[in-house]
Amino acid sequence: MANQQPDPSVWRNLMKRPKRGVPEGLWLRCPGCQATVFSREVEKRLGVCPECDYHWYVSARDRIAQLLDEGTFEEWWPDLEPADPLGFVDRKAYVERLREEQERTGLRDAAIVGTGMIRARRVAIGVTDSAFIMGSMGSVVGEKLTRTIERAQAEQLPLIFVSGSGGGARMHEGALSLMQMAKVTAAIARFHEANGLYISVLTNPTMGGVAASFAALGDVIFAEPKALIGFAGPRTIKATIRIELPKGFQTSEFLLKHGFIDRIVRRTDLKTEIARAIDYCGK
Repeated sequence: MANQQPDPSVWRNLMKRPKRGVPEGLWLRCPGCQATVFSREVEKRLGVCPECDYHWYVSARDRIAQLLDEGTFEEWWPDLEPADPLGFVDRKAYVERLREEQERTGLRDAAIVGTGMIRARRVAIGVTDSAFIMGSMGSVVGEKLTRTIERAQAEQLPLIFVSGSGGGARMHEGALSLMQMAKVTAAIARFHEANGLYISVLTNPTMGGVAASFAALGDVIFAEPKALIGFAGPRTIKATIRIELPKGFQTSEFLLKHGFIDRIVRRTDLKTEIARAIDYCGK
């Protein structure tokens, strides 16, 4: 029996069928190891690569959800918004930049503060977010952090600050921004005098005036793996002093080796380690 040839129109119809593409967002390319990883696996690991342990950026609200017991967070002073005392303009007006950042991130400014429970332990917490003008410390960020410190002292709560600030002081507010470093540092000094427990968590990046002030003053300082931590960036330092910098300079691993931080903690372990530190310090 002769082989029957398929109708050519069948092949034409098959060729016209749209190809089934991969759904958008199903896979991610890891910046650390360049592997293609399943996005849900990364989410399950709280934004950590399953292949190389690279820690992705997470927003301040996601960070709070990861650290605090579900349903316990109470935000403090959510309506504080920055002003434009200098009428600052660079490529665009500061007021316009603020409006765009607020619409893009859903934040009023680069910090969220409040209270909640970490494994049934009440804490005061503040988180800065590098998505909002690189997490730079303007007057609102400094004010929120200072009020949080003072309230933690008044209510005798452990204080947790998670730093994700790569912008240092916010140049758009001039000296009003620079003075926030001194204001927050002074509040932490009073908190220490009152025997308060302050745990500082450094994430990528923690730079500039943030690294030079409250981020470096914790009784206990944790850092995420391979986080960039320092004042000026490595390229700026290298160009200034004109010498080759040590391998891994300004990473959390380098700083641990030289005694600047107490421990490197993976994101999936951070909640447990903070609770353990609170218990160890009797708070």
